[in-house]
Amino acid sequence: MATLSASFPYTRRRPAMAGMPGVRLAGARSVGDGAKKSLSHRLSLVFVWLAIATSGIVFSEPAPVDALTMGLVVLLPVIGLVRISEMMVFYLALWLVSAAGGLVASGFAVDTQHATVFTVISLYLYLASFVFGAFVAKRPEAHTRLILNAWTVAAGVAAVSGLAGYFSLFPGAYDLFTKFGRAAGTFKDPNVFGPFMVVPVLYLLHLVLTRPLTRVLGPMALAGVLVLATLLSFSRGAWIVLALSVMIYGYLAFATAPSALQRERIVALMSLGLALFGGLIAVAIQFEPVADLLKQRASLSQQYDVGPEGRFAGQQKALGLVAENPLGIGAATFTRVHHREDVHNVYLSVMLNSGWLGGGIYWMLVVITIGLGFRHLTRASPMRPMFIILYAAFAAIALEGMIIDTDHWRHFYLLMGMIWGLMSAAPAAQEIASGRWSRTIGG
Repeated sequence: MATLSASFPYTRRRPAMAGMPGVRLAGARSVGDGAKKSLSHRLSLVFVWLAIATSGIVFSEPAPVDALTMGLVVLLPVIGLVRISEMMVFYLALWLVSAAGGLVASGFAVDTQHATVFTVISLYLYLASFVFGAFVAKRPEAHTRLILNAWTVAAGVAAVSGLAGYFSLFPGAYDLFTKFGRAAGTFKDPNVFGPFMVVPVLYLLHLVLTRPLTRVLGPMALAGVLVLATLLSFSRGAWIVLALSVMIYGYLAFATAPSALQRERIVALMSLGLALFGGLIAVAIQFEPVADLLKQRASLSQQYDVGPEGRFAGQQKALGLVAENPLGIGAATFTRVHHREDVHNVYLSVMLNSGWLGGGIYWMLVVITIGLGFRHLTRASPMRPMFIILYAAFAAIALEGMIIDTDHWRHFYLLMGMIWGLMSAAPAAQEIASGRWSRTIGG
């Protein structure tokens, strides 16, 4: 699972298993590792980039990214672009147990077919998370950069679309790229559109911090576009996630900075960013429609939050149902029988959809990821700056799960898988195996 302990002074190895040339020890180097990349290898990387770069186009579901991702779940292990350590096997095993809990709970649903399909979709997300994690573990720096660069492209396209729609920059843009007067870009839900921007914003901040001053204008400008799009999504959850993730990132980057000069640059950047954001808000509220919606959405509670049929009352009902149904009630049963709205709390939703077992595994994975992730980032490594990006975003989105259902957010599982992949690739991860053999699929 994670990587966080002292490294072993040595690593035991044994030859690849006879008759299984594709299986080798984690950490061992196959003949082809340093060889020139094959055509299939290069095409696989292109497909990974395309999958992530199109992950922001979700007008309906299934989306284009799902077709590409399902192909990659099969292709990447076959091509040998994954590193499957015992830690990653443990990660997958936990998700499979959670899926089993969901299938059991589906038997109690009012619509068994719908609940089963919901669980199968969850299983697909679990498998994708595992494969992307193993892909990152294979070549941590190159593959992490590949994903983050593609994610930034996806966010840029979605953000520009959202702004074009909000400001009606061309005929039909408003109807296509906004929902309920809120920027949604190429997403069908503004509440998913906004949080999708967070990882690219942090990545762009990382580039500003690490590049020469002559090369920071582009990342700063694009980060500004993404922040503006997030603001105009008028998603309270997205605002919280963006603010919290930037604070976590800033603190961890400052605390782990290798020099006083780097710390000064972080402080200067954060101060500049805060000033620019304040200026952005000041300009935005000059437009009456923006000011009115900002005032409405900035309220701690909305009309749909309160009352017997509101969000908070629904969560109280969900708590009672969780206590009374250890095996769960199956997906969609809550809204069809008990309440008119979703639970709007992923930690309660998974307990209803997958029972105490499946929901408990979900809770456990989130807690373990945050705990082991924090332990991992306390160790200096070349990948720590990028790990901080992923960790800060994941921690913030995990917190957002208390006010919204995130159990089918693709980027949540991508984030978690990447974190596990980076942890499993680190030398200290060998301690988790307690000296047992770890194998890698592929060369």
